Amino acid sequence: MDLNPKTVGLVFIDRYADWEHGLLAASAVEWFGARVLALTPGGGVVASAAGLRVAGDRGLEPAANVDLDAVAVIGSDVWPTPDAPDVSKLLSSVSARGGIVGGICAGTLALARAGLFAEVRHTSNGRKWILEHLPAYPGASQYHDVPHAVADGKIVSAPGNAPGTFAHRFLLALYPEREAQLSDMLAMFAKEYGSRQSS
Repeated sequence: MDLNPKTVGLVFIDRYADWEHGLLAASAVEWFGARVLALTPGGGVVASAAGLRVAGDRGLEPAANVDLDAVAVIGSDVWPTPDAPDVSKLLSSVSARGGIVGGICAGTLALARAGLFAEVRHTSNGRKWILEHLPAYPGASQYHDVPHAVADGKIVSAPGNAPGTFAHRFLLALYPEREAQLSDMLAMFAKEYGSRQSS
């Protein structure tokens, strides 16, 4: 058992995407002994796109999350709207102390708004999509239009259809010494598609 478990915060807001966090959260806890916390606006309750409710362990303030080793912003169709919370200070504080910062689907907009894509390769839900929401955001020239997660140093991003590679790249950034085990994890995820194709 890890006597110094990593602490990972997952940012959930209303209408969060049910399918984007499960592989990451479960793998972090079950395979690596991490502590995973739900971060929500005001530490309150938010409902997923399917109506499932999550109660926050903490709010989104940097001062309440000084122990985070990593933070992942889970997608929601609220992120592209004016109602989206500003989590730039939280993400920037985790990044500034060397933590991992990730975003999937519309959650990537939070990273772009925080300026975290300025000098790193990244992806999202398509080049046209992200530019429609954030024209000329810092780092737009570093965009990679791919269907899987992209990791550049300690910044991890993914389109909404890629929760498997998002979990893999995020955990690899957090646990680089566990690369062999994480390769096994990715191979396990891939077996589902392979077995479906052959049946």
